[in-house]
Amino acid sequence: MPLGPLERTLAIALGANLGDPAVTLKAVRPLLAGELLAWAVTPPLVVREAELQLRWSPLFRTAPVGGPPGQPPYLNAVLLVHRSAPPASGSAARSPWPDAEGLLRRLQRLEATFGRGRSVHWGPRTLDLDLLWCGGQACSTAALTLPHPRLRERAFVMAPLAALDPQLVPPGAAATAAELLAAVMRRGAEPPPQALAGGPGWAEGPLS
Repeated sequence: MPLGPLERTLAIALGANLGDPAVTLKAVRPLLAGELLAWAVTPPLVVREAELQLRWSPLFRTAPVGGPPGQPPYLNAVLLVHRSAPPASGSAARSPWPDAEGLLRRLQRLEATFGRGRSVHWGPRTLDLDLLWCGGQACSTAALTLPHPRLRERAFVMAPLAALDPQLVPPGAAATAAELLAAVMRRGAEPPPQALAGGPGWAEGPLS
């Protein structure tokens, strides 16, 4: 199913490799959906709940990339959110979404709720929520860079995106998600991500 104009989408990467990652990602899923809705209805840009289409990728088991050695494997997924209706005419029409930094703050509060620490760069974590892009918003601050500068280089991001829509061309890319994933795999720096079967709490599997 096509995702519609890229400007009306946003994407969030989810990951965890401490504790029980499957339990964590299943638990955060409804909370994340609630935070997205609360953020999207922030005035002056009000998005109705019926306008939001949430699409969750399968869960993938992936090898750690960077950071200290000896980390356990990760579970990763991507959430794609599509706004089905364009914004109303007027000043709010500049973007289909509210300010992305407001969403970032909500994501960071969710991470803290699940015990996320930030003492080790690229270290193991109980929960990681990365905003990959937010419509056509572009920024580069100490807190947030959009689109995410490394999303095209990470198999743990590209594999879930390709599972959702292999023909999706991420912001700033000149190739599809499937082509970008194949390019990452050709480098041979990490084993291929393994899609997990769907089940209770996370129904999406590789064939869903």
